[in-house]
Amino acid sequence: MRLKTTLLKEPKHKELVSCVGWTTADELYSCSDDHQVLKWNLLVNETVQVVKLPEDTYPTDLHCFPKTATGKKQVQAEIFVLTGSDGKFHLVSKTGRVEKSVEAHRGALLAGRWNYEGTALVTVGEDGQVKIWSKSGMLRSTLAQHGTPVYSVAWSPDSDKILYTSGKQLIIKPLQPSAKALQWKAHDGIILKVDWSLVSDLILSGAEDCKYKVWDSYGSLLYSSQPHDYPLTSVSWAANGELFAVGSFNTLRLCDKTGWSYALEKPNTGSILNIAWSADGTQVAGACGNGHVIFAHVIEQRWEWKKFKISLLKRRSMQVRNVTDDAVDMLEFRDRVIKASLNHGHLIVATSLQCYVYSTKNWNTPLIFDLKEGTVSLILQAERHFLLVDGGGIYIFSYEGRLISSPKFPGMRTDILNAQMVSLSNDSLAIRDKADEKVIFMFDTASGKLLGDGKPFAHKIEILETALNQSGPAQERKMAFLDKNHDLYITAVQRLGKEQKVFKIGTMVHTMAWNDATNILCGLHDNSFIVWYYPSTVYVDKDLLSKTIFEKDASEFGKTPQIVNFVGSQVTIRRTDGSLVYTNISPYPAILHEYISASGWDDAVRLCRFVKEQTLWACLAAMAVASKDLNTAQLAYAAIGEIDKVQYINFIKSLPSRESRMAHMLLFGGNVQDSEAALLQANLIYQAIQLNIDLFYWDRALDLAVKHKTHVDTVCAFRQKYLNDFGRKETNKKFLQYAEGVEVNWENIQAKIEMEIAKERENANSTVRSSVSSLHK
Repeated sequence: MRLKTTLLKEPKHKELVSCVGWTTADELYSCSDDHQVLKWNLLVNETVQVVKLPEDTYPTDLHCFPKTATGKKQVQAEIFVLTGSDGKFHLVSKTGRVEKSVEAHRGALLAGRWNYEGTALVTVGEDGQVKIWSKSGMLRSTLAQHGTPVYSVAWSPDSDKILYTSGKQLIIKPLQPSAKALQWKAHDGIILKVDWSLVSDLILSGAEDCKYKVWDSYGSLLYSSQPHDYPLTSVSWAANGELFAVGSFNTLRLCDKTGWSYALEKPNTGSILNIAWSADGTQVAGACGNGHVIFAHVIEQRWEWKKFKISLLKRRSMQVRNVTDDAVDMLEFRDRVIKASLNHGHLIVATSLQCYVYSTKNWNTPLIFDLKEGTVSLILQAERHFLLVDGGGIYIFSYEGRLISSPKFPGMRTDILNAQMVSLSNDSLAIRDKADEKVIFMFDTASGKLLGDGKPFAHKIEILETALNQSGPAQERKMAFLDKNHDLYITAVQRLGKEQKVFKIGTMVHTMAWNDATNILCGLHDNSFIVWYYPSTVYVDKDLLSKTIFEKDASEFGKTPQIVNFVGSQVTIRRTDGSLVYTNISPYPAILHEYISASGWDDAVRLCRFVKEQTLWACLAAMAVASKDLNTAQLAYAAIGEIDKVQYINFIKSLPSRESRMAHMLLFGGNVQDSEAALLQANLIYQAIQLNIDLFYWDRALDLAVKHKTHVDTVCAFRQKYLNDFGRKETNKKFLQYAEGVEVNWENIQAKIEMEIAKERENANSTVRSSVSSLHK
């Protein structure tokens, strides 16, 4: 990825350009010390003067009213705020009419920013004051007062905090009067510019110490650059939060959100005093000290999937290379490319007006359909369909271009969604709510409606990332998610009215990804690379999970690497310096998954015997229990030395009725309530009571016996025997009450138990006979 820069031969401004701002993806406004405000139309390469400012007004900052703001979009989007060295700010319409001028600060007013909703404006100045204004220009409050100039300011994504500079310090000040401010020394020189990403919630700062730094919202340093030759005079996040640009003297740098640099350009610009990204994130404009306005387009983005490598060579053309035979195809587009995604055998390209769907089998005839809203901010793909996110909403399309659904939830904001917050599978869509980061909304992709009872999934603390597995039927869909403590959890998407079971399967995990074709999950934690060959093991045998995990040292990937994708048996990882590295895992677990999905149990056993790995046998054991295949489960547990479980499976196989066997399989997986419910539903009351006795759930056993008026003496007898074995006396009031009126006779009890088993066996035999006779008919 790099920047293709454009400079006019002669500058349009006669003096230093102090600020620039985009109104649309092709229209830019620039302000200069020559007192002119110029409008640049990039479609027709035309520049016109909009405003001639008074001779004593030198502009310092410009910020257009946010288009995503609620309310009267058409009217309000036409306004921008212009700040000046005379301490005033001006609300100016796109036509150049000054709607209002307000005296705001003593000395120069150095920066002014609208919040993301467009409901408030913050200004800072040489007088050290931070002021909040209404959108009509009325003063709401003076948030802070310092003895040094405040050079730059930014809103937090939720618009309830302000980030501003004070010398070498960065300060985050909440709008609530009683809330405490967060302050830290960020640089060794005066900080000149800051920005706070709406999507990634990361903070960017540039200073006179010639460094740029990336921080999280708590003030923790995530990245610090090497010193540049000159002070950093401008920094700016792209709208999607994935990229940022940094400006200095004759320097323009494009960087990834983690800090490493994609490209460095050395244009003849003087100091780049202000940088602005277009809303679609494809181009950046810079205000130059020598009177120029520099334009730079992001090109040479790359996408990889299996044997295909695709590059964006120009704004409207892509190159497709098949690495196996070196065949090259060129794809041309009518409009500039904004977003693209390559996965599951399809390339999706969103331009400013249209969406192109290519099959990797045929690059010549794409399917093309028009887009309602131009700026697509996110594309996600599953095997059967893909998802587009734009300013208007979320849309799920088939690869034939048919709109399947458009999911919505209360308070949905599409401008802040990214790949960490949204996950798509063949039948489900998961979206983490930005308003409440503990909540994930689950949708059915076919209807666009919320799954289950319509209530979202809620975790106890904030969720950082969510991912749905990509293979298997809808009823087996699983969601993995990372929370703020970097714990990794897994839960079933289809709850079917039951309470959601959530299992923790990893700690200190900072990145994870599902395989594209099988239910294998990989992640990085501390200095280890971990692969969960069968994460669903937690649903059938929690103790077995540790045996189904592969782990290896990950120090070669450096500090805080990120998993890019997990295709086939290859995992792509991006290191902190931006380089891509690849690691491979054993192909055998994926083959095992394929055998099991096709019910090839004999093939699966042969594979495990051939490979002779404990992890593979452990996976097979869990898969067999999940599929209720007791013979295979017995073999697999024997192979990993779990003799107690082999014996229990033998006991299950000896049970007379199918209902009993199913109940004990549920119990094997730790589902006590489900196991008891299955027995009660089959009218096997004694077996349900005995299950609770075996688990020492005495109160529940007695409650069942009393409720169904049977085997009260059995429960009391086993309870008495249990207490006698431990030399204890009865203290439970319930048992004391029933012991008085119940005679314990072990011979009678034994006879009743045998009768219950005989009755169960007889019922099971009659069921078999009736099913056989119905077959013969």
